[in-house]
Amino acid sequence: MSAYAAPVRDMRFVMNSVIGLDRVATLPGLEAVEPDLVDQILEEGSKLAANVLAPLNAVGDKQGARIENGVVRAADGFAEGYRQFVEGGWNGAPFEEEWGGMNLPWLVSTALQEMWQASNLAFGLCPLLTQAAIDALREVGTDAQKALYLPKLVTGEWTGTMNLTEPQAGTDLGSIRTKAEHSDDGSYRIRGQKIYITWGDHDMTDNIVHLVLARSPDDIPGVKGLSLYIVPKFIPDDDGRPGLRNDVKPLSLEHKLGIHASPTCIMAYGEAEGAVGYLVGEENRGIEYMFIMMNNARLAVGLQGLAMAERAYQQAVDYARNRVQSRALAGSPAAVAIINHPDVRRMLMTMRAQIEAMRGLIYDVAAMTDIADRHPDASIAKAAQQRVDLLIPVVKAWCTDTGVEICSTNVQIHGGMGFVEETGAAQHYRDVRITPIYEGTNGIQSLDLVGRKVARDGGAAARAFLADVDATLSALKAAGDDTTMAAMHRRLSVARDALSDATDWVVATMPNDAAAGAAPSALYLKLFGITAGGWMMARSALAAKDGSEDRDYLKAKMTTVRHYADHILTQAPALTDAITADGQTVMSFAIDQF
Repeated sequence: MSAYAAPVRDMRFVMNSVIGLDRVATLPGLEAVEPDLVDQILEEGSKLAANVLAPLNAVGDKQGARIENGVVRAADGFAEGYRQFVEGGWNGAPFEEEWGGMNLPWLVSTALQEMWQASNLAFGLCPLLTQAAIDALREVGTDAQKALYLPKLVTGEWTGTMNLTEPQAGTDLGSIRTKAEHSDDGSYRIRGQKIYITWGDHDMTDNIVHLVLARSPDDIPGVKGLSLYIVPKFIPDDDGRPGLRNDVKPLSLEHKLGIHASPTCIMAYGEAEGAVGYLVGEENRGIEYMFIMMNNARLAVGLQGLAMAERAYQQAVDYARNRVQSRALAGSPAAVAIINHPDVRRMLMTMRAQIEAMRGLIYDVAAMTDIADRHPDASIAKAAQQRVDLLIPVVKAWCTDTGVEICSTNVQIHGGMGFVEETGAAQHYRDVRITPIYEGTNGIQSLDLVGRKVARDGGAAARAFLADVDATLSALKAAGDDTTMAAMHRRLSVARDALSDATDWVVATMPNDAAAGAAPSALYLKLFGITAGGWMMARSALAAKDGSEDRDYLKAKMTTVRHYADHILTQAPALTDAITADGQTVMSFAIDQF
């Protein structure tokens, strides 16, 4: 398997020149975040990713996690790798110093997360879920719960999990059967079974904090009767140290297509005296609280799509430079490296252009998260949060679908060797394939986008986004007669109008015929992603035109922008045509005709 090198230069370009790290660093509490400090952090993070985590990737895939006598054992090297991860303070990057964190903006933490996920996706899932658990407890945990759990979770001494799914309750959380019962000491007893619990058990830390969605004691039916509970593997004693073993255990591990080193557990709660649980927030608000975790995780999973695409792209470029096969179409009769062949170059450039678009979009959402969390002007913070809410389903679905596509292209560039496990191309493809599925399938993201994020407010948030695209289009037009700027202006204008027309159709259709409006929702989300990616590439072009970096580097940026404009944005009008017709086609086709 090829090595991984974090694309630090590209990360810095997006953060500094496109998004504006200096703008984020003016927010309250982030004044110490200076460019030199961020550069040092990124460089040190890249070393951990390249030298510690990436070498474990193939090992974990071949060996996998295993369960022995009711305890899950991590693959060889993972515990030591996790120890180094914790000792470096990396788990607490975006969290407050009072809990042991680095207090970095989400913008910078997102770049670090890209490194962990790209170097070793199975490993990266563990801190990803811990981060989501931290977010929930920070927002709705009691002061006592925060004091007990956050210092351990933020530093990574303990890990966290998210427990929703049951055998009969996947997307339909209202059919959850796991139950909570009152206990005399004020705690609860949790009884039930959960499936697909990522890193539900392991031997890398001395405690695991499960956040469990369960039915409240009053047994109200549906999602309104669900509450959220902390269920630790070991019940902390009075000094906050792991004490008695709780009545929670892994029953088995799933045998999966990929991410073999990430234990996906079937968890049993309360098979004996009942698992001790502690209510988070108020009863019957569990779904609301769980979505704090879910939204955090959905942004992170979209980042996984980008990360795996970057890893696959690096491998594809390395192979294409070294694999000698066939003569060039023009020039020497000798065989050449396949990177000289036009179709291979097309595939590589398409991979690269999509990666840069995804990175820009994800980092922009991360910066909006910082603004929503910290900006002193409530109206600006609210607008930023509305943008985050609008784009999270786009990031999660478009970036993971594109990540799968790019990892598949990597296999194609490898030819027959891509289908052979020893190259590692197959592992990247197998690993990334889960990302469109977990944390809400991409179909669910599409429904969320058209139903909750677009139709519910009459398209207001989407039109605010289009207004920002218009501002960028004006800047492109003012940039002069540069051919790349002109091409991007032309293509992005068409895509912007296509998205606007599709948005009008969604807003008009959903209230009157939700099924018809939902039918082409995946196409609408793809259109949104392609256009949003084009918007970021346009901003990249403006930054490159005015940049003071190495001219060859900036020239390459402009070439990538042009490729995105000509090969990706051109899909937009056809998607709009399909959206306005697809709902009628799908809904008019009788089920028994399938």
